[in-house]
Amino acid sequence: MSDILLRLNQTLLDRREADPADSYVASLYSRGVDVMARKVGEEAVESILAAKDGDHDGLVREIADLWFHSLVLLVAQGGTVQEVLDEFVRREGLSGHVEKASRR
Repeated sequence: MSDILLRLNQTLLDRREADPADSYVASLYSRGVDVMARKVGEEAVESILAAKDGDHDGLVREIADLWFHSLVLLVAQGGTVQEVLDEFVRREGLSGHVEKASRR
């Protein structure tokens, strides 16, 4: 399952060198953090609306968009998919309450 995310990470890294006229991801990078962050927010809202509408297929598509744009933002900030996967591993088996309290 994580293979597709790791391949996506590599594609996002490769797009840093692409022409913004030829690559959607490169165009996001060239427009900066504010645009990328707004896109994440937009996709989050669209995910919420699909869920509220009971649109399962739409929800799946919107969450794919949300994950994609979140990863674009992460890679633009020097992060990696592997870091997120490692964080999921760290949290596995922890109560959400315990994990949240550990951030304080």
